[in-house]
Amino acid sequence: MWIGKVVINDTIEPTRKFLERSVLINKVSVKQEVDIANAVKETFVITGKMGFRRSIQFLVATSVSELARNIFQYGNGGIIFFGESKPEAPQKGIHIEACDQGPGIEDIALAMQDHYSTGGTLGLGLPGVKRMMDEFSIATQMGEGTCVTCAKWENSRE
Repeated sequence: MWIGKVVINDTIEPTRKFLERSVLINKVSVKQEVDIANAVKETFVITGKMGFRRSIQFLVATSVSELARNIFQYGNGGIIFFGESKPEAPQKGIHIEACDQGPGIEDIALAMQDHYSTGGTLGLGLPGVKRMMDEFSIATQMGEGTCVTCAKWENSRE
């Protein structure tokens, strides 16, 4: 079942799952290569304000960098949403949702294997994001795009 992005008037909106678990803080559009750096910068700003340890900030920023690179390289543009756990949530942390308008991922299981790449890269991106974050899920629909949703808790270990 496709639970990915919602498109309203050609604008990507966060998924229901993301909004049920977090309060939207900001979003960064990814259309050009420079937008990858903007998304990483925003990650440091948000995680710093949230009080994350510097080592955790780098894990989240590395994950966002990879997700933004995928949006730029494979996804025909998209948006990265940044959220904070709702006040009533059992765990406090940052929630990230990266949604694109690309062709979708044909085989998620294969894409999640280390060293698998369709673009001639090392193929460590999505599996690496899954390892660095505390929660990770991916939804895709061929011809519609892909949404990766992940979270990192403030009390995470490195």
